[in-house]
Amino acid sequence: MVIKQLAYLVALAREKHFARAANACHVSQPTLSGAIRQLEDELGVPLVERGHRFTGLTAEGEMIVAHAKRILGEIDTMQHSISDVREGLSGRLRIGAIPTALPLVAQITGPFSGHFPTITLTVLSMTSTSIQAAIDNFDIDVGLTYLDNEPLERVIAKPLYAETYVLLTRADSTLGKRDSISWSEAASLNLCLLTPDMQNRRIIDGIFRSVGKSPQPVMETNSIFNLCSHAAVAGWVSIVPSQLPGFFGIPNGLKALKLLEPAASRSVGLIMADRQPQAPLARNLFAMSAALPGEQA
Repeated sequence: MVIKQLAYLVALAREKHFARAANACHVSQPTLSGAIRQLEDELGVPLVERGHRFTGLTAEGEMIVAHAKRILGEIDTMQHSISDVREGLSGRLRIGAIPTALPLVAQITGPFSGHFPTITLTVLSMTSTSIQAAIDNFDIDVGLTYLDNEPLERVIAKPLYAETYVLLTRADSTLGKRDSISWSEAASLNLCLLTPDMQNRRIIDGIFRSVGKSPQPVMETNSIFNLCSHAAVAGWVSIVPSQLPGFFGIPNGLKALKLLEPAASRSVGLIMADRQPQAPLARNLFAMSAALPGEQA
């Protein structure tokens, strides 16, 4: 068994198409197919459901892909460790961030890139659930996510800030004359919220439940910027993390009201896989990252 065979199988599982997988691996389709058949012969089990086109992996194939991802991840870590010793830190650092934290990522990646200019950075918008899975599967190196709302497993965490919440409303509305509003009162408004698959939405729903409310939003979106823009619609309001208007400024014509009773917050920070040895790129990002402006987590 050779590493390339495992890499080809992982690529096929990801692309779900022989030609695309071969292209991603920079080899011909016969080369990729032949290597996977050789892997099947060596293991003595079929890995791919075969037909006129790719239809999926066998149960054994799914299991081998999971092992292959871990093996390839460890090899990548080993290669980066060797490069770190010989030439200094280099390579690509992959970061997955929850949408509500995306505007703040530059405050982490900027200083890091300034210190390690040869490193290429990839930043992806992901749900908290996807971040956990991507860390487990070696698909990303670091996550920026909620730390204390839903359980995290097999990770090392570093808190960076406490996410708090405000209600965005039109400045020329009745609410625009106020500076704060209770969660209970906000529940009766025409709310714009993130979609239920986003942990931010589950947090907001949980806060409303704590005051005995269960509002139904008039608009749901998976974009934090959509929340800001829809707050400008007459009669509608949005609930967003206070860090967003604090960082970008309040959009023209809108006003941010503090949400009180209760004064809720959630910890947001970095996570990386709890494995030894630690991946050099992730380890160095952790070491360099400091608490972000605003309330510390």
